[in-house]
Amino acid sequence: MDFLLAHSGVIITFAAAVAFLMAWGIGANDVSNAMGTSVGTKTLTVRSAIIIAIIFEFAGAFFAGGEVVSTIKDGVISSTAQIATEDLVIGMISSMLSAGLWLVLASYFSWPVSTTHSIIGAIVGFGIVSTGFSSINWGMFTGIVGSWIITPAIAGILAFILFLHIQRFIFWRYHPLKHAKRIAPYYVFLTILTISVVTMQKGLKHVNIELSAQESWALSIILAMILAVISRIILAYKKFDKTLELKKHYINVEKVFSVLMLMTACSMAFAHGSNDVANAIGPLASVATILSNGGNASTDIAMPNWILPLGAVGMVVGLATFGYKVMSTVGSGITALTPSRGFAAQLATASTVVIASGTGLPISTTQTLVGAIMGVGLARGIAAINMNIVRNIIVSWVVTLPAGAFFSILFYYIFKLVLYYAQ
Repeated sequence: MDFLLAHSGVIITFAAAVAFLMAWGIGANDVSNAMGTSVGTKTLTVRSAIIIAIIFEFAGAFFAGGEVVSTIKDGVISSTAQIATEDLVIGMISSMLSAGLWLVLASYFSWPVSTTHSIIGAIVGFGIVSTGFSSINWGMFTGIVGSWIITPAIAGILAFILFLHIQRFIFWRYHPLKHAKRIAPYYVFLTILTISVVTMQKGLKHVNIELSAQESWALSIILAMILAVISRIILAYKKFDKTLELKKHYINVEKVFSVLMLMTACSMAFAHGSNDVANAIGPLASVATILSNGGNASTDIAMPNWILPLGAVGMVVGLATFGYKVMSTVGSGITALTPSRGFAAQLATASTVVIASGTGLPISTTQTLVGAIMGVGLARGIAAINMNIVRNIIVSWVVTLPAGAFFSILFYYIFKLVLYYAQ
């Protein structure tokens, strides 16, 4: 450990570079998932998606990300495990490098995999080889695995019900545009309410603002109502093609949902930032804190100010350079999406992910979104889903966890060997 402390600046710089690589992979894969439906329905251009990601990924990470950072750091490896501080530093760097390289590889092949799977699998891998199976908090791990199954199912059911509601009360009506303009503000209300409640109850504590449950709900409802009214005014003045026949107003209806897709895209970016920022910066925060405090691994993490921007910039760069591959798979590969279908999938996903993030449980944004998209597809019949694409996605999910563990173990032993000869 003395060697690491003596060269802490170099080690932290290397760890930051590895964390940036992982954040790049998250941007190329996971942020692309969040923006994929919007781009696939042509509601957003790639450039617009990047801008939204910059703003709302930062907001989600800052306001609602702290709970999950704590889970990633302390929940996987037991706090009572007798793990050497030197091994912990090397293991965290190995985990980030393992997860980062796997995400780059998956993005190259257009596989929408889970960054949460990658980093947790990697941490489990180095934990097992460094201190044995007893170092792993298997109770938490079992709960996380359960969430990988439960949350996609919840998102799928929500998306299924939401899209059936859209069909029943808008598309199947004689004057669909009229009903869309009337019902859309209620969808806006639900979207804003979901984000606001979690932000006010969980996130504002990180900026020293604590509200009671009643105050949080009251303010969230007021904010959601204000934005719902604003959306009604916008829709009232939005110009539509009135030359279309009355029964062919579906094009205009989709324009209404394009406005809603923009809001849910913001919600998805916020949800992703709140939950998945921990995957990139959690291990880096551990390394930086240990080396900055003389090797004291028990010190509570006070995240350095430069870590969050590093992770967020890495995500944006990944999305801008390699994100189009996964966007194509999510946006059009699973099922044909329109703004109305994409809105149903995104609202269901954002609701599921943000609520789960508020509980401190790191879930898979990827699996949640794919589950929601499948729910929308099932609302139109099983034939509407490309089962070949779904099969490939599921296979990539199964491979991700052991791949993260394998590469983490490999890099762990390589770094141990390098450290041995360097001392």
